Formats: sequence, C-alpha cells, structure tokens
Amino acid sequence: MGDRILIFYGSYRSDRQGIALADWLVRAFAERGATVELIDAKAVDLPMLDRMYKEYPRGEAPPALEALAAKIRRADAFVFVAGEYNWSVQPGLKNLTDHFLEEWFWRPAAIASYSAGRFAGARAGLAWHGILSEMGMVVVSTSLAVGAVAHAFDADGDPSGDGGAALVRAFPRFADDLAWWTDAARHQRDRSDPPY
Repeated sequence: MGDRILIFYGSYRSDRQGIALADWLVRAFAERGATVELIDAKAVDLPMLDRMYKEYPRGEAPPALEALAAKIRRADAFVFVAGEYNWSVQPGLKNLTDHFLEEWFWRPAAIASYSAGRFAGARAGLAWHGILSEMGMVVVSTSLAVGAVAHAFDADGDPSGDGGAALVRAFPRFADDLAWWTDAARHQRDRSDPPY
C-alpha cells in the first residue's frame, strides 16, 4: 500500500482558484501510488475554534471533528495547499488546523502555496512552515509555489501556461522529498515510541 497522504485546502471563497491546485495534487500523488484524500476546510466546515478536539470528553466531540481526527491519526503525511491572504495565511485553513495538536505529531508535512500574484503565496508558505513545525510536524524543505493561479490550470484542471509548466517540473522533487521523510518517520515510529 502506498503512503496515506491528506491534502488540506482552506479557502471559503465562492470563486476558489486554489482548488485546482489541490485537486491536481490529489491526482499527481495518486499517480505515484499514494492513497490520497482531499480535506476541504469549507466542506468540513468546523466552527471557529472554541475547543480543540482534545478538550472534549472522549466520545463527545462533534462528529465532523471526530472523523477528521481519526483521518489525521491514520495518515502518514500531510500536504497543506496554502493560499496567501494579505501576506499571511488563510483563516479557514488555520482554523481547521488549530482544532488538533497531538494528532499531527511525528509526521512530515509539505507546503504548496499559491496566490493570484507573482509571489506565488511564498509569504504564506513561510508562515506555515513555522506553524506546522510548532504543531509537531516535520516540514520538508522542498515547497511548491504557484503564482497567477487562475492562469496555471486549464478548464479541465490540468496545468497550463508557464505557471503550470513550472508546477509540473517542480512536483517530482516535492513528492520525492515528502516520500523520503514519510518513509523515515514511519520506520522511526515502528522502531521506537515517540519521546512524548
């Protein structure tokens, strides 16, 4: 069985452009043999954070929160498709992520950023690196960054234009980096219990 990868996407906008990147990543990782699922923050629709998953008595968390916690615990790795809002992170994705903590521990994460502009969400990607590290994930050094995201995919969701071509060229290294850390983390978890 291939790596179990969850891909997280966080835009709540009615005209979401980054979803094309998220959907393409699901297909691209699946073509490499991974078992992949898209976790769309808008579809999950968690409330603004009041209580973290761990703060509910066992068996009393809302069903959507319980189901997502189980998926996160079973995953081998995570990919965060991070749009840039005002030089920072998407509130929908951040809210979803903050509902959990220990569930993320000891697994690798990769960041695929995007924006409508030429900086390709790089500032959001940088912010996410620190956030995910603080939440107990090993963030791989290779990232993807897609600028002018509205023009990087055609009507069928396939990469197009210069941005799409750059994405296709960069993806193999991104996926290989995540796969290496996923394998390393899996073997280490099998070998010894985490220190906390």
